[in-house]
Amino acid sequence: MPKLFHLKFPDNCSSPQKGFWSAIDVWLKKPHVINKRLCGVKETESRDLSAGELRLFLADDGLHEAVMSLCCSRSSPTNLQNSPWSFSVRTFIPKTNCYGQNMHKEAVLKDFEREQVTFIPFEEDVEGKVSFKKSNIHLIQLWTEATEEWALQLHVLTEDGWVSDGVACPNLFWLSSELLPKLVRWATESKTSEFKSTLSLLPVEKYSLVYQHLKEKYKAMVKVWPEVTDPEKFVYEDVAIATYLLVLWAEETAEKSLTTRQSFVDLGCGNGLLVHILTNEGHPGKGIDVRRRRIWDMYGPQTVLQEKAITPGETFLFPDTDWLIGNHSDELTPWIPVMAARSSYSCRYFVLPCCFFDFYGKYQRRQSNKSQYKEYIDFITEVSQVCGFNTEEDCMRIPSTKRVCLLGKSRSYQPPDEAESERRRTHFIQSRQASSGVQRSDIRTDGDYCHGNTNREDTSGSTWGAGFQPRDKVERVRNCAALPRDFIDKVVLQVANALLERTGGGSCSDWNQGGKGQNTLFGSKLVTDLKNKYLTFYSCSAFILIGTLLSLAVEGGVVHIRDWRDATPSKADRRRKQITPGGLKTRSCWFHDHHPQGCPLQAQNCAFAHGPEELQPSTRPLKKKMKSFVS
Repeated sequence: MPKLFHLKFPDNCSSPQKGFWSAIDVWLKKPHVINKRLCGVKETESRDLSAGELRLFLADDGLHEAVMSLCCSRSSPTNLQNSPWSFSVRTFIPKTNCYGQNMHKEAVLKDFEREQVTFIPFEEDVEGKVSFKKSNIHLIQLWTEATEEWALQLHVLTEDGWVSDGVACPNLFWLSSELLPKLVRWATESKTSEFKSTLSLLPVEKYSLVYQHLKEKYKAMVKVWPEVTDPEKFVYEDVAIATYLLVLWAEETAEKSLTTRQSFVDLGCGNGLLVHILTNEGHPGKGIDVRRRRIWDMYGPQTVLQEKAITPGETFLFPDTDWLIGNHSDELTPWIPVMAARSSYSCRYFVLPCCFFDFYGKYQRRQSNKSQYKEYIDFITEVSQVCGFNTEEDCMRIPSTKRVCLLGKSRSYQPPDEAESERRRTHFIQSRQASSGVQRSDIRTDGDYCHGNTNREDTSGSTWGAGFQPRDKVERVRNCAALPRDFIDKVVLQVANALLERTGGGSCSDWNQGGKGQNTLFGSKLVTDLKNKYLTFYSCSAFILIGTLLSLAVEGGVVHIRDWRDATPSKADRRRKQITPGGLKTRSCWFHDHHPQGCPLQAQNCAFAHGPEELQPSTRPLKKKMKSFVS
């Protein structure tokens, strides 16, 4: 007898039928969103089958009977025999190749009339021989009770014979406890995404193979990452972006029968890892950024990285380059389609927008019926189309909330129409310039920037990027972190003294916490910075600010000195008690040295030294020396 798993819908589900098929489509097309061992699936085009055609497909001995037995558990055999079926096959693409040359597939039979889907797993070898897994045939059905309560049901032929590998063939417990509740949730929410599915422009199976290869090849970067950014996120994100571009370019090479590798320029390349990977994989190119990073020295001479401020104009056109890349390029993002269009008719671009910039400053929202992100993606799409590109959108598989990329792989006009296209670009940029309030009178509209004239010398000294503000070469620090230590200590002492003069008494005894003054007495910005630094102490073991930076409490708009004996332990307080032994007593206690009543804690309970006799040398290990990373 078939085994049944049953899960009810919530009472507030208004359209369970529509939601059911929407949820089934997510599971069919994007199983990787719940089964993290999959990279995705490759699905063949759906087609309708009659009952007779279905019988021919399931000609394997006993297979047709097994499917009919399962489907008949809720329907009459006569109705099933006369029913048309929607038929498709999906091939599972695991993240790691665990099947050798064999392919794990699944035939999917949709019955819209009875609102049920049957899954028939099978395996196909290199010679095309198919072997069905009869024991793993299962069915998911939308069912309504007599009380008009809706439920989702999972039917399996038998529980005992089920075979599971955890990847293409999950176990029954996972299907009933993970997949079924997720389908109910998707059906209830029934949301339509603003953006396309991930990797909609690429063959997922090729992406998976290239990504695994690059991930293994460059994973050592995580261990030697010298920047303050999270290496796990940035290394694997750049590996994924490089994978996307490499597969995209391989498809382009095959489509256009190219004989050389695509060249590229990464504008605003940041840490340069994307440039390094693409160069190592055989594509000639370079990266340009306004500020040099420490990691640049690790790559070796074959990775070309230039420290230079980028201002849109004749000096930053690339007529001999195939692709311009903007990976989180911030203020350069709207300019990249323009620079690609004006570089040459054959120049293409790829942008992954992040921060919201217009041509001459921050992007200003104009539509409230869209998310800010969707509105900005639409703006960059408009820029691309005005520049004359056939614009494509895709969603990348990266650890970031900003995952939508835009590509201009071809033009929407022919080369003889270049002058007219240039006039459209110029007019559009002028309209955005006018709306931003930037005054300019040097935009030429005589076609001098059209292709064929990009190498001419600009004798007037004008640039079509005038008014554009590149980022500063030196990154500005927006809090107290860059202030001199002596100055910070002086401010700390002044704040403490000002509080202590407003004597308010202690909490546990007569230890003086200072009077509770409004934070405007000291300047709300200063108090915020002091409190931020108090929190920063726990996430940065290499830098400790002494004194009231560790002890200011801001509660209800007032500031006072914290008494560590009776303060309610916060997450930061608990971390304070978890200081490694190598970090104890390595700095003097500010309260012991400066508070008129000393430290409220006993010496044995305080992480800081009460007097020079307690001061210990730090035994924390030094950071690893930077290693070169040359492939």
